[in-house]
Amino acid sequence: MKKRLGCLHAHYSNINYIEKALSSYDIDLVHFVDPALMYRVTSDKSFKKREAQYKVREQLEWISKSKVDAILITCTNYITLLQGEQLSISVPIINIDEPYFNEICKITEPQILLFTNPLTVEGTMNRLHKYADTRGLTLDTEVFVINDIFELMMQGKKNVYDEEVTTFITQLMKENPKTVSVAQLSMVDAAMKVERELSKTLVNPLNTLVDVLVKQLELVRTKEK
Repeated sequence: MKKRLGCLHAHYSNINYIEKALSSYDIDLVHFVDPALMYRVTSDKSFKKREAQYKVREQLEWISKSKVDAILITCTNYITLLQGEQLSISVPIINIDEPYFNEICKITEPQILLFTNPLTVEGTMNRLHKYADTRGLTLDTEVFVINDIFELMMQGKKNVYDEEVTTFITQLMKENPKTVSVAQLSMVDAAMKVERELSKTLVNPLNTLVDVLVKQLELVRTKEK
């Protein structure tokens, strides 16, 4: 029987990433998008963290009642908001950054993690180091934030956003020998473009996600047309 995956996104642009990544598997994808929450979190200082947490819980509960076999959260900010929260949901929840953390933990040399959303950094890094600590690992990581461009993505100016991210990563990799990875799904297209142009590999949360989804949902690959 075909599996059904509910995907919770903070922006519509994330839909295409997931659709492409899972296009060759026999699975129904149901997308739920609420960009308004991130606008409130990033621009409304009166909007309390508890209110944002309540909204994310409400969204997950709604999705869980939509006959899905699992829920994928693609927004690292949503994942951070849920830290320490107790959820009364029976449907498995897959956080996009956990497979990414697993890949990061395999890297023993110094590495750089890139972000464009500064509000995501602290929560993501706390979760990453906790993930590493539970496995007895010590990471040598450095965080770079590409400031003042995340708003471009939220405004739907993805092409401009991708150009800015691509330029930054290209320059960074030419100047710095460290392993570089992008920590947000919105940065994947730019990262893949840099890979093609420089013939170098960047870790990204999309590539690491697919294998986990396939195993957890026992997905069947469809025949090539």
